[in-house]
Amino acid sequence: MWARVKRLFVIKTRFEAFLIIYALALGAMTRGAHYTVQYPGVGGYLLMAATAGAVFLGGAKILDALRYERALQSEDSDAHNA
Repeated sequence: MWARVKRLFVIKTRFEAFLIIYALALGAMTRGAHYTVQYPGVGGYLLMAATAGAVFLGGAKILDALRYERALQSEDSDAHNA
């Protein structure tokens, strides 16, 4: 049963990855908008850029991890079929 619950928290496709990245970006930009109100001027905009940059880095890492896992699975299946 725990294996089925655990599968819910695994990103399996690029579509799922893009949905998660979108949710992260939405939250980060909301937080960035609050930063511009709390810290008017350049400081707030720098913090907003930092939240956007964090999403870019996290999204790239998620997509790279998916590509790595897919390559690893294809190598395993090729080795198993040979």
